[in-house]
Amino acid sequence: MNTTNQTISSNSIVTKKVSFTSDGIKIAGNLYLPATVYTAPRPAIVVSHPGSGVKEQAAGLYARLLAERGFVTLAFDAAFQGESEGLPRGLENPSQRIEDIKSAVSFISTLPEADAGRTGVLGICASGGYGIMAAATDHRIKAVATVSGVDIGRMFRNGADGKQSPEVIQKMLDLAAQDRRAVAAGNEVGTFPLFPETEEQAKAQGRYAYEGWKYYCTSLGQHPRSAKAFVWSSVERIAGFDAFRIADMIAPRPLLIIAGAEADTLWMAQEAFSVAKEPKELFIIDGASHKDLYHQKEAVMPAVNKLEHFFNSKL
Repeated sequence: MNTTNQTISSNSIVTKKVSFTSDGIKIAGNLYLPATVYTAPRPAIVVSHPGSGVKEQAAGLYARLLAERGFVTLAFDAAFQGESEGLPRGLENPSQRIEDIKSAVSFISTLPEADAGRTGVLGICASGGYGIMAAATDHRIKAVATVSGVDIGRMFRNGADGKQSPEVIQKMLDLAAQDRRAVAAGNEVGTFPLFPETEEQAKAQGRYAYEGWKYYCTSLGQHPRSAKAFVWSSVERIAGFDAFRIADMIAPRPLLIIAGAEADTLWMAQEAFSVAKEPKELFIIDGASHKDLYHQKEAVMPAVNKLEHFFNSKL
């Protein structure tokens, strides 16, 4: 069952807590509506959060800013994470994440304020890849954009910078197999940490790891419901995933890829762009890193300006 409850209003937007189902799992979301008189349904945008994130972080920021510019937007927690239901907690399952996006499109299309024929998707980080895959196979999605978009499969196999040793993912799969044996023997599902324990350890692992630790584990961006660990079975699901494999199937619907010029993950944005067909655009923000596009005003506002123009012209 889909539900809505108004919770917050401001001079420019109204925010409602909502829920809908995705493959039988209850999903929690925040719906953002422009606080103006409706003369006709508006274009709608589903905003999907990074891996380990929640709807109150980067996804909520972009959803709110786009609603302030006249769009109906929806940010939601992935199944097994945040306020959404699903067990085991901390499961990152690419196929379910894609289904969550499609279910969010279904939900937003039922709203009287939204124009079901003008629905787009914005995916951030891992959801950039999930959004590309969802759009490739769901023709209700009329335009798709990514911000700091990555393929989580490539991320686990090759690392954020593409230089990770193949031994790393093989070791993780060994540990995932051990966890399967332990669970079969009656033990609890095991987890692995997503972030270093200390600032010193984070800095030693490079800029991407340090920026991730700083955003998710300090007052900069942390949220009590964001995932700090994934269950080991996530690794098996992620290892063979390829978010960009059928990116060419999005065409002739438009694709916008936004990335930071200083992002370690820029190579994945470029790979996605190379697979996709026209109409497509790769928009690079000078001086911005991967995580800058989550929260830094100097990076976020150019991205939002570009997204506003893209969705207004394509939806």
